[in-house]
Amino acid sequence: MTPPAWVPAAPVLVVTGHYGVGKTNLSLNLALDAAARGLEVTVVDLDVVNPFFRSSDYRGLLDEAGARVIAPVFAGTNLDGPSLSGTILPAVEQARAGEGRLLIVDAGGDDVGATALGRFAKTVAAGPYEMLYVVNRSRNLTQEPAEAVEVLREIEAKSHLAATAVANNTHLQEDTDASVVAAGIPFAQEVARLAGLPLAFTTVPADAAGQDADRQFPRFGRDGGAGAPYPVRVYVRTPWQ
Repeated sequence: MTPPAWVPAAPVLVVTGHYGVGKTNLSLNLALDAAARGLEVTVVDLDVVNPFFRSSDYRGLLDEAGARVIAPVFAGTNLDGPSLSGTILPAVEQARAGEGRLLIVDAGGDDVGATALGRFAKTVAAGPYEMLYVVNRSRNLTQEPAEAVEVLREIEAKSHLAATAVANNTHLQEDTDASVVAAGIPFAQEVARLAGLPLAFTTVPADAAGQDADRQFPRFGRDGGAGAPYPVRVYVRTPWQ
């Protein structure tokens, strides 16, 4: 298996962003890639806001890969409330207890979802962590870089954590092609510039990219500034798909 172009550098990885940018699908890809590399992976589903797009809904997929899932008490039921599992804090500490472990926190969207994350901020910030701010140029409410940065600042304020990098996840699900990816790169670059953060990577469809991302998506040159191409597969489906 060809290793992905980007891997987390810290044992705790928080994935945040605006509603609908694809945080959960990206979190699943990151978790499955890490498990395939032999890491002991735990995914924390911290989305207590949106009942339709939760990483815990894909527990079977993660279980098959050997990844553990920690979810809100009511996730997967018809009850929806801000109950959080008491296993989250120990899981953060366990991820840092030895090499070969990765904890991925799939946080809820915007500042509302970040409020739940803020309950664990002291523990997360006490050791090395990364926090990806995921952007999607195709998401209609944050198509201007300044708007996306404003959402980021709200997330940071509510979560009491600072983002460490921008992740460009511009896509249209199965309709994503080279033109969609290319259109999102200048947007993500400007978000990163305004936020004072590096652009970690740009996601590309795994089936189209393969080992030829540089050729299929020519904006990924040595000096392209698009971040590394990160191949992703679409796992998350809407209830009507």
